[in-house]
Amino acid sequence: MTSTTASALHPDLSQLRVAVLGAGKMGGILLQAFLKQQILAPEQLLGTVAHADRAAALSAQWGVEVSTDNLATAQQADVILLGVKPYQIPDLVAAIRPALTPQKLLISFAASVKTSAIEQAAGMEIPVIRTMPNTPSMLGAGISAICRGHYAQDEHMRIASSIFETVGRTVIVDEKHMDAVTGLSASGPAFIYIILESLAEAGVKVGLPRDIATLLAAQTTFGAARMVLETGYHPALLKDAVTTPAGCTIDGILELEEGGLRVTLIKAVMRAAQRAKELAAG
Repeated sequence: MTSTTASALHPDLSQLRVAVLGAGKMGGILLQAFLKQQILAPEQLLGTVAHADRAAALSAQWGVEVSTDNLATAQQADVILLGVKPYQIPDLVAAIRPALTPQKLLISFAASVKTSAIEQAAGMEIPVIRTMPNTPSMLGAGISAICRGHYAQDEHMRIASSIFETVGRTVIVDEKHMDAVTGLSASGPAFIYIILESLAEAGVKVGLPRDIATLLAAQTTFGAARMVLETGYHPALLKDAVTTPAGCTIDGILELEEGGLRVTLIKAVMRAAQRAKELAAG
């Protein structure tokens, strides 16, 4: 797979109105990030949710127009983010079809839904981009994979990259790799939390107070990830740098290998990616 980090030719977003249809967990994370990073002004942002009381509460909380009317919201937007559940995407796109034109950009972050399915539901040659962010986006520490549909141009990719770079890093992939992305980086935080929790439990087992054990485990996980990202070294090389001859670490690594941690994690990503394929197939 050849992936390139989305680059720096950022378009001017100041003239665009951006709507998030389905401002739930990830949609809400994105809206708040846009505001926090000041990439978009409140008057440029629109959102929808399913219930009127929730819409009123979010509108008051964020200072952004939030409603329950997807069609009216889509009519006002230049860029439309589709944030509903995967099975709801076809009906949502059909519902907003009267508001769509080839000059608008659809960006979906619904797992497993192909760009071709969205183009078909729209019934026109409209640019569609598919993304897969993850939940650390809440803290600006996410990673979002981006791929283009048949009618999306470089300008549309730059817009999508600029939007998702507000919540972390972005990477451009071919659409055939998106299910693998779902299994690795979208599901991956849950796998890391289990590892982190286990390390903290181990700290308690060997006598540490729980709060200190959790802090040690979390900061160690964070620091190790940062070492990979900032040094560019292969994880195996960094592992070897910690593993001194006849030291403590090698004994722990032998226990991990005997317990099958490496194979289990590989299987977990494979199974999650397979499930993403199954969802796409309906």
